[in-house]
Amino acid sequence: MCGIAGIMMRGGAPPDPAVLDRLQAALAHRGPDGARQLVRGDVGLVHLRLSIVDLETGDQPLYGPDGSALIANGEIYNDPDLRTRMLCTRFNTRSDCEPAVFLYAREGDGYADELRGMYAIAIHDSARDRLVLSRDPFGIKPLYTMTTDRFFAFASEPQALVAAGLAVPGERLHARSELLKRKYTSGADTIYPGIQRVLPGETVVVEGGTIVSRRVRPALPEGPLVPIAHADALQKLDAVLLNSVTAHLRSDVPYGLFLSGGIDSSALLALMRRATGTRVRVLTVGWEGGGAVDESAEAERLAGVMGADCHRLAMTERDFWTLAPRIAAAIDDPTADAAVLPTWMLGRAARADGLKVTLCGEGADELFGGYSRYRRQRMPWRWIARTPPGDRTDGRTRMQRAQAADIAEWLPNDLLTKLDRCLMAHGVEGRTPFLDPLVAEFAFRLPDREKASLRYGKTLLRDWLAGTFPEAGAYARKKGFKPPVGAWIAARTGTLVELVSEHPAIRSVVGRAAVRARLERAASDPQPAWSLLFYALWHSRHVLAIDSSGDVAEVLSAARAMASP
Repeated sequence: MCGIAGIMMRGGAPPDPAVLDRLQAALAHRGPDGARQLVRGDVGLVHLRLSIVDLETGDQPLYGPDGSALIANGEIYNDPDLRTRMLCTRFNTRSDCEPAVFLYAREGDGYADELRGMYAIAIHDSARDRLVLSRDPFGIKPLYTMTTDRFFAFASEPQALVAAGLAVPGERLHARSELLKRKYTSGADTIYPGIQRVLPGETVVVEGGTIVSRRVRPALPEGPLVPIAHADALQKLDAVLLNSVTAHLRSDVPYGLFLSGGIDSSALLALMRRATGTRVRVLTVGWEGGGAVDESAEAERLAGVMGADCHRLAMTERDFWTLAPRIAAAIDDPTADAAVLPTWMLGRAARADGLKVTLCGEGADELFGGYSRYRRQRMPWRWIARTPPGDRTDGRTRMQRAQAADIAEWLPNDLLTKLDRCLMAHGVEGRTPFLDPLVAEFAFRLPDREKASLRYGKTLLRDWLAGTFPEAGAYARKKGFKPPVGAWIAARTGTLVELVSEHPAIRSVVGRAAVRARLERAASDPQPAWSLLFYALWHSRHVLAIDSSGDVAEVLSAARAMASP
């Protein structure tokens, strides 16, 4: 896992070395184990390395037989299979990313169709004078671009493009409104003017500083539902999940698991134990004072049942006020999901414990039907089971259309952005075994009844867990991963009303009375209050460039001072 960036100048001019240096500095947290640059004519590439596989010879760029140079942020899990199929190829390293550059030489723009993994890849094809950028189908790994009349540039994080002086700090008003309403921004355009996302599954070709073609590798399979008996589905699920977890455990460095105590991470715990036969290292987090949504004690119990080594953290109210600005600074592509707080702390703890890789449960809800909105799609009453807006009628069931909508936007732009930034802020790689092509091919085409009943979501996964790891409470109600931000905000409402309402980014959008109303309701309705606070902290760092090392009051006070006449 790494950070990548690059630039292609228009008109044949060489890239400015100072720009490449600034890109490298801005992404240093993503690759603490090494940095390299490559300049060839009008193209400059930057690679920051987090060494996970092939520690000795895996430095990048990697070169193909045609002279193409590849830099990548990701892991290719079918690297052994690809090498077996390419017996006549003379590889130069053991890097899991090296087969991709040889696939490009053979397959051209469709090379990524054969990759199983999470990746953001840039290839400079010097023979054809072009850049080829690819992102994995689920959007697990990020990739951003910008095009001007002087250059085309890309980076793993949009803040790097700003820090390099290529983009101007600012925000699109529509994206700001979307963030406050939905917790994240959608589509190709980011909140930053002029910066776009490479969409999940996209491969884009750039020539002369202009994108000349795009192709998309879909995350989800086409075709009708596949009829299957329940017993056969359980057996198939077992094989598919074990295969995926085993592939996701390929690493030359220590790895562990984030264990919430819920269904998804409990399933991964059982599978990791089975795949390795050794003690699994587990991290879990709870909240000061506990509460109904604190499952860390349950996670600790389950770790004990499986013979795992468990590190249990407790996030305190003081942690919230002290760390929230730094966490908002790490989430440069903003998501006002309160789960960023504990996830960032888990990333820091993993690094402190010597772990560079962790397995995580993201994607299970979307593929196996975990959300209540999926259950509602099975209800016969149209006023309850509305078709998701904007979805095409393509032979998919209502539930599948709801799943597909989440996988296209909610998953990459909220959950996976949160995971990437919170972990990479500490140089830790997060792997998601549920978000695997083989798992998706099986899960998405299951009959709706195997994904959700009127009472439970993830019915097949629950039934499998009940048989495999009965102590995990497969039929317990989903509680979620929710820190008590509402209670913490409510404890300082008086101070926050003044600081938030006078923040330059807030007062132009929300009046003082509305700010007060949202903050005073924080204990019972935390999301609107947290969205405002998060946005104020995000804007302070990424638009106003205020130092984020202070606590919440210090950062907001600095923002207010900047706005004063």
